[in-house]
Amino acid sequence: MVPFLKTMEENLGFRYPSVTADFGYESEEAYTYLRSVKQKPYIKPQTYEKWKKRSFKQDISKRENMGYDEKTDTYTCHAGKALTALFVKKQKSKSGYESEVTVYECENCRGCPYKEKCTRAKGNKRLYISKSFLEKRQESYGNILSETGIKYRMNRSIQVEGAFGVLKNDYGLQRFLLRGKTKVKLKILLLCMGYNINKLHAKIQKERTGSYLFPVKETA
Repeated sequence: MVPFLKTMEENLGFRYPSVTADFGYESEEAYTYLRSVKQKPYIKPQTYEKWKKRSFKQDISKRENMGYDEKTDTYTCHAGKALTALFVKKQKSKSGYESEVTVYECENCRGCPYKEKCTRAKGNKRLYISKSFLEKRQESYGNILSETGIKYRMNRSIQVEGAFGVLKNDYGLQRFLLRGKTKVKLKILLLCMGYNINKLHAKIQKERTGSYLFPVKETA
């Protein structure tokens, strides 16, 4: 996401006040960059759909299903035992972004009747958590649930997902068979032109050419 946004800003000459994106773009690096340039994130968490499932809610191994005490910085597992912070380690992404991960470990998993469902580790259960990432994710999660966030995600789906669906399913574009950037660009350009012409024709037939998703700005 970061290099993509930087390229957009260079080409457009301005920066949008907010960014709406799907879960594939979620990362601590992306959140940190958006905060540094004061762009409001509307990014769906990678676990957004899983959170809704009963199987996820009943999975005792997940951090989300454990109690957390902010004062003592400890998690409590299904067996009522505490997972305390052992140490903080730093890790780098492929792009060079450095994050801090706090490692938590259960006080004692020996003889626990829930261990098989909780962890595959031979020793005590551990959690690897980036506090910075969780804090930024929670902010973005709150944004997408707001009235504005719902509208942004709805508009994104209308503008992008539908077009992709028509190109892939209706037009049969499963893969590019031509080689080279120029030929690929030419093919997608022709397909997009055909898509827009079909869309315009449908609007003309249904007498909907005067309706717009956003107000049209008058130019001199």
